[in-house]
Amino acid sequence: MIIDAHHHLWDPADRPYPWMDDSVAPIRRRFDVDDLRAATGGTDVTGTIVVQAVHDPDETAWLLTQPAPVLGVVGWVDLTAPDVTERIAAVSELPGGHRLVGIRHQAHDEPDPDWLARDDVARGVRALAAAGLVFDLLVRAREHRAALALVDAVPEASFVLDHAGKPDVDHGDPGWSDRMTDFAARPNVVCKVSGLFTEAGPDWRDRPVDRYARAVVEHFGPDRSMVGSDWPVSTLAAPYDDVLARTTTALADLDTSDRQAVLGGTAQRVYLGGRSLAAGAPQT
Repeated sequence: MIIDAHHHLWDPADRPYPWMDDSVAPIRRRFDVDDLRAATGGTDVTGTIVVQAVHDPDETAWLLTQPAPVLGVVGWVDLTAPDVTERIAAVSELPGGHRLVGIRHQAHDEPDPDWLARDDVARGVRALAAAGLVFDLLVRAREHRAALALVDAVPEASFVLDHAGKPDVDHGDPGWSDRMTDFAARPNVVCKVSGLFTEAGPDWRDRPVDRYARAVVEHFGPDRSMVGSDWPVSTLAAPYDDVLARTTTALADLDTSDRQAVLGGTAQRVYLGGRSLAAGAPQT
């Protein structure tokens, strides 16, 4: 059983995605569940977690309607809104709202590197925790200090660090291990082995992707690590099959139970509360 704990679906014809400039032209098109099924076909992926890609509640509403293999949705609400509790409740009441498992804000795109440390953001994350939702952290080194401040300010919340904190795999990142040590010291943080191919770039075969993947598990332990493809962004560097194969190979020397935790068990526990995979949306 493999749960792909991080991928996206989108249609730029439906709404603007500000980050989709010419540098990502090959993926500036619709990617839907049919594309996802084609990508995962022939693999051991049995379910997925789809993650927001724009600060737009309408995108979240659309993602909630997506059928299997999507099992859960990490969506978006304005965490700084005074009525954030009501907004979270409203999303949960949408069609498919029972599959809302978390919220993410693309903090690494905020002009203010300390955005995550704001009091109103902490207030919003407390509302997420009260609703039983996870908060995904999308940060680079620039936002590291603010992310730690948020984690410490809301110890009752569950946090998922996306893309292993986005190390600079292409050029080397001597400070990355220390940043992982900081996050791993917080028991309410788990980490995704994801996005490494994107960070490594087209020459990923010549980059130490395996070392970064294994280092995540060494820092956090298998019960606080989960795999994700970052598809379709990852296709800028490598096909889905290559991402999955290289990632699983990097984890090949883990024992069976630890490997299964990283490949699916952690995601099922953290995002799905351990409920059966059959609880996802039906096939169409």
